[in-house]
Amino acid sequence: MLGSDTYVRVKGLVMQIGELSRRTGVSIRMLRHYEAVGLIAPKRTAAGYRRFAAADVATIRRIAVLSEAGLTLAAIRGILPCARGALAGEAPCPAFRAGVRAKIADIDAKMSALAESRRILSEWA
Repeated sequence: MLGSDTYVRVKGLVMQIGELSRRTGVSIRMLRHYEAVGLIAPKRTAAGYRRFAAADVATIRRIAVLSEAGLTLAAIRGILPCARGALAGEAPCPAFRAGVRAKIADIDAKMSALAESRRILSEWA
């Protein structure tokens, strides 16, 4: 008989934080941070161990993609529910689209500033 702190791994659908880290390439420390800032909310065993499902792998990968794109974790938290559908090929919700447009504008501004910096430095080269 299984104790209350035991869970069964069924075709990889339930995993602890170390396995999630291995599957996603995101450190355990960062996964705990994602939880602390409200990006993920794993279930817990009676002993307090985090339990993650296969869907959490996809969520962590979405967070990583959005983070690599330059979005802050606060911005990701606001658009993550919309991103789940958008990254799965569904039409993105307005909050997601607004967040992406804002990030594109930010990138464009940085590119313009860098181009100007390059122009100035090239004059001195």
